[in-house]
Amino acid sequence: MSFVEYGDTIKDGDTAIVFLGHESMFPVKVQHGTVTQTKYGVIRHSTDLIGKKYGSKVTCSKGGWVFILHPTPELWTMNLPHRTQILYSTDISIITMMLELKPGSIVCESGTGSGSLSHALIRTVAPTGHLYTVEFHQQRAEKAREEFREHGVEHLVTVTNQDVCKNGFGVSNIADAVFLDIPSPWEAIGHAKSALKAEGGRICSFSPCIEQVQRTCLAMEEYGFTEINTLEILLRVYNVKTISLQIPDLGKAAEDNSSTGFDSSNASHQASPCTNLQQGTVQFKSGVPLREVVGHTGYLTFATKN
Repeated sequence: MSFVEYGDTIKDGDTAIVFLGHESMFPVKVQHGTVTQTKYGVIRHSTDLIGKKYGSKVTCSKGGWVFILHPTPELWTMNLPHRTQILYSTDISIITMMLELKPGSIVCESGTGSGSLSHALIRTVAPTGHLYTVEFHQQRAEKAREEFREHGVEHLVTVTNQDVCKNGFGVSNIADAVFLDIPSPWEAIGHAKSALKAEGGRICSFSPCIEQVQRTCLAMEEYGFTEINTLEILLRVYNVKTISLQIPDLGKAAEDNSSTGFDSSNASHQASPCTNLQQGTVQFKSGVPLREVVGHTGYLTFATKN
């Protein structure tokens, strides 16, 4: 099993996603002889998972059922264990596009954190690219190495435990892109420039505060970066539902329609699927924004090495 290659059947040692509902799922490491408890009952890995096809509908001990899904970077982002704040698919998608990543690209990242962006970057640059990711915190770096090994992508990523602001990324003049998600990214701009290829490499810095963005932009200008721009992605979700509105009293206009030969019986027949003439209401589908939406996450600053 790998996060960059699809496997047809569930094997011992795989990481799988247990799907209970649209907003209810969790990852599980498949192990022979192990059981997993859910609200629908027990899942026995040896008999219910191993050897079954991904996407299978599995019946639990209480009679309820779940789906077992193949892991992807998108599903991992939604279900990973949080060691730090993470980036979600909305920001990840614009990062991979604006950094102009493709299979074969070399990418430097700091910090690794919970590995949400890391998995998406690895899938994007596979099978011939490579990710060099730097994490300051030793335990988080070790956990990231363990996850990459379990997910079958360790050959595509190098994890380094060091301070990128002091020691850089450990590579020079090879990266097509650099991503920074650290408290003081302006201190790492020089090391980012050294890691990037001779010219044309792209850099992105993620910061939650505009003061961080200002200092980072000044540092980028100082080191000769061009095409500096900052953007913020705000996702607005709409809920499609059926609403009812009262039919308006058109007054004289309705009388004019009847005097011009308007066939009211035919009109009521045509409108019957969506109107209720006795109650004087009409029903139709409408898109309504959610009352609570995810607000500010962070600013993304992009630039190009001149």
